[in-house]
Amino acid sequence: MCSGGFAKCLGISLMPLSIVCVLCNILLFFPGGKVVDKENITEKVWFMGGILGSGVLMIFPALVFLGLKNNDCCGCCGNESCGRRFAMLSSILFAAVGVLGAGYSVIVSSVAISQGPLCFVNGTGVNETGWMYPFSDGNYLSDKSLWSKCEEPAGVVSWHLSLFSVLLVMGLIQIALCAVQVINGLMGALCGDCCGCCGGSDGAV
Repeated sequence: MCSGGFAKCLGISLMPLSIVCVLCNILLFFPGGKVVDKENITEKVWFMGGILGSGVLMIFPALVFLGLKNNDCCGCCGNESCGRRFAMLSSILFAAVGVLGAGYSVIVSSVAISQGPLCFVNGTGVNETGWMYPFSDGNYLSDKSLWSKCEEPAGVVSWHLSLFSVLLVMGLIQIALCAVQVINGLMGALCGDCCGCCGGSDGAV
């Protein structure tokens, strides 16, 4: 497979991942599947790692990768491969944007998982009752019995942990795919295409 065709495969893979991340972030605005006041939504949800980082910022690299296979490689100072080489080189910059976006999502998700959800706790003391983060030290990850501290919204802990875990995994996959495109782009820019172009047999990349 030529560099442009391989980049298209990466772009096709990134698109559904971006959609999943956006959907996960939107669902996090409804903790436990419930509608709550905005001040009772976990703070890290408002950072929108899934919508901005793994979503919007990932759409641009994905579209660029998808278009590389059909990019016109003619008309670059009479050099057939020059245009294609430049396109592959520019794809590295978009891959870097993708890495930054996905990296942002991974960081936000990691912190959110460690911190735990914002929920209503009915404690024994005055300062132990109300909406708070009862798992700020991350101990709930290894002790499921602590989840009962969160009384409202129902099921918020599993909801929070599941969705942010999906964002974390999706972000890591996106980083890996963009890193692969950096290598693919370098090979395409330095070594040129492996297929014909501008009057070649099939014009594929």
